[in-house]
Amino acid sequence: MHPRTKRQKEILEYITTFIATRGYKPSYREIADHFNLASKAAVAKHIESLEKQGLISRRRDNGSFGLQIQPKEAAVDLVCEIEWLDVPRTTRTLDDYSDESVLVPSFMLGFYKPERLAAFVVPNDSMLDEHICEGDIALVERRTFARDGDVVVAIVNSERAVLKRIFRSGADVELHPANKNYESIRIGADSIEVIAIFRGLIRPLV
Repeated sequence: MHPRTKRQKEILEYITTFIATRGYKPSYREIADHFNLASKAAVAKHIESLEKQGLISRRRDNGSFGLQIQPKEAAVDLVCEIEWLDVPRTTRTLDDYSDESVLVPSFMLGFYKPERLAAFVVPNDSMLDEHICEGDIALVERRTFARDGDVVVAIVNSERAVLKRIFRSGADVELHPANKNYESIRIGADSIEVIAIFRGLIRPLV
């Protein structure tokens, strides 16, 4: 079941994200402040509607109401499946590459459709200064055209995938790291293939 109104959907997404990032449920006052609602009563009306739709349940806890997300229903709109980016096997150094897709919160996709995006395991720390670490999952847009300065996934010499910032220099292409411990790659434009543009990041819990 889907929330009936845009505001109900926004409130459901806010509650779900709040719980996922902070580990506890937001109060009615926090919800009202976030959406600039005049009172907690306005929040209560939306919560009541979501409860009637089976998306949220309320229970009394120490004299106040607590919220409980109904996971099977809430997941319909809040999570999308993203497929792995197809890269040479020499780049697949982690077991994360499998037949299973990656589940990503919908709010991370922005205006992109799920089929336009892919997931790519960052192979090393060459982009560390931009807070992109080895083992992170990069969300990338499937695209073969890149502008100078874009962070791209590129196939070098048809054998390995790298994640670096791209710049053109005449007939060559330079792939710049963001870590002084790694060297830039300068190579003929016909020896690399841009397959995706970096759009976001997921950091798995350790």
